[in-house]
Amino acid sequence: MQLGFVTAILPELSLEEVLLFAATQGFRCVEVMCWPVGKAERRYAGVTHLNVTSFGKSELARTQELIAKHGVQISSLGYYPNLLSPDPTERETYAEHLRLVIEASSRLGIGVITTFIGRDHVKSFEENWKLFESVWKPLVSFADDHDVKVGIENCPMLFSDDEWPGGKNLAISPEIWRRMFDAIPSRNFGLNFDPSHLVWQKIDYVRALYEFKDRIVHVHAKDDKTLADRLYDRGILGLGWHIPKLPGFGDVQWNQYFSALTDIEYRGPVCVEVEDRAYEYSLEGRQEALRQSYQFLRQFIV
Repeated sequence: MQLGFVTAILPELSLEEVLLFAATQGFRCVEVMCWPVGKAERRYAGVTHLNVTSFGKSELARTQELIAKHGVQISSLGYYPNLLSPDPTERETYAEHLRLVIEASSRLGIGVITTFIGRDHVKSFEENWKLFESVWKPLVSFADDHDVKVGIENCPMLFSDDEWPGGKNLAISPEIWRRMFDAIPSRNFGLNFDPSHLVWQKIDYVRALYEFKDRIVHVHAKDDKTLADRLYDRGILGLGWHIPKLPGFGDVQWNQYFSALTDIEYRGPVCVEVEDRAYEYSLEGRQEALRQSYQFLRQFIV
């Protein structure tokens, strides 16, 4: 396994500055954000460390040069929109950009992209399912043509009353993953596995690793902390009773998590995803969050 981080937490740095920081801290890889250049629609979105909309021969050569110079690999190209948006124009815009991300990953020899399935949160599951098949079958076929693996992150994207109860990402549980992979059996269609989203849903993330071992193409390291008083006040059907934290500061049992990863012979990247507000006060604070995460997680990765 290779320890890395998601570059979304360092939006003000260039790709070269991100790779330099990663190298000096001992990280071996980074998941590089590839949003279209423009305004972010939510926290941790809209970050462009690699602009795939103008990725010609010179940009390809420059990116390869930076990778070689700093000795830090790119684990995946990341782009996380709502590909099942209720607006058909938005859906097609997102899908077209995802195809550019897939092409860039292929040309760079990375062979992995990471994203969300998306969800129209005002429609039923079955209505979303029809939309999922119509949107995602051609996208996975496109990834197949480019020999690129698609890793779907399992975050419910449920943050406000307006998004209750379904959130804005369909791929949140083992039952849904099974159905997804039955519908689209391509071996290039898999999971970007994040235990933090399962722990608060009371889903056994270790069991899920064993069951879906052949579908895990990329892994995140983020923790989640239950706020007992808020849970008491609001109940499990409420919102805001759990928060993302740095690895080791929440409820994920990291020894069990990494034990399972070694059991299933996972050999890929493990990328820290910092979404801990306690460290968001400055660039230095966010860099310190990455340093602390590295120091904690290195005990599990040789």
